[in-house]
Amino acid sequence: MSEYFLLDIVRTGQVATIELKRIEKHVREVMRTQKRGGAQRAAEVARALHELREDQNIRVIVITGKNDVFTIPPSSYGHHGNPGNDWDIMAGVTKAVEIMCTIEKPVIAKVNGHAVGFGANLVLACDFIVAREDAIIADHHMSAGELQIDGQTVGSADHCMVTGDGGSVFAPIKMPLAMAKEYLMLARPFTAKELAGMGVVNYAMPAEELDAKTNEIVQRLLRRNAYALAMTKRILNKQALAQFNMSHDASLAYEFLNFYMQTPQAKELSKGRGESIL
Repeated sequence: MSEYFLLDIVRTGQVATIELKRIEKHVREVMRTQKRGGAQRAAEVARALHELREDQNIRVIVITGKNDVFTIPPSSYGHHGNPGNDWDIMAGVTKAVEIMCTIEKPVIAKVNGHAVGFGANLVLACDFIVAREDAIIADHHMSAGELQIDGQTVGSADHCMVTGDGGSVFAPIKMPLAMAKEYLMLARPFTAKELAGMGVVNYAMPAEELDAKTNEIVQRLLRRNAYALAMTKRILNKQALAQFNMSHDASLAYEFLNFYMQTPQAKELSKGRGESIL
């Protein structure tokens, strides 16, 4: 079994729970000193899902956050430019998005708190979503400093980037297109209750009811034939896999291009093009 820095795997009988750790300030410092890239969480989620996919004792996977946060990204990002680090980011994100499209075992998102950025798109990728009704689900890439959660700005005000970590794959097939455009292009935050009203979230409920509802779904899945579940999911996820093949490489490449176009040197050469016009 692999070792993980930003998550834990808890196995209970035929059920495995991936618990995402919050990236606190001291954790960011460790990531920086150990040269762990910005896609370290995505890479670890990918490794965990591959590990559980091959574990014949596990039939159902639950993804949740530790404590009362599902996942919130750091508030600032450095520019790309190191080929090794850039490759790690591209590979980590791609493996995470792809495995969510191809893993045959049922995956349940137990959204116990706010889910932003990659975490939000990870939620949308799951087969079942059980969420705290007031949990915020948002993609911060194009927030431009406007995304406020619990009175704090989430995401960098300096950057406005294409989403390359799964938003372009899962938002258009889980949300009505008009809402997917608000979600990605305006970084509009949605509560789980709002998304449940659109049929995106299966259940939005008080925090104290999350465990019971998640366990209910788990037990019902375990009563189904494992092969029938796997093949049914493989059929249903063909649309997600097609969307992945059609859009993921382009969105990730555009995000990298976006980074390079917003360096100080690039802005100096742009002669005003690409800047906000008031």
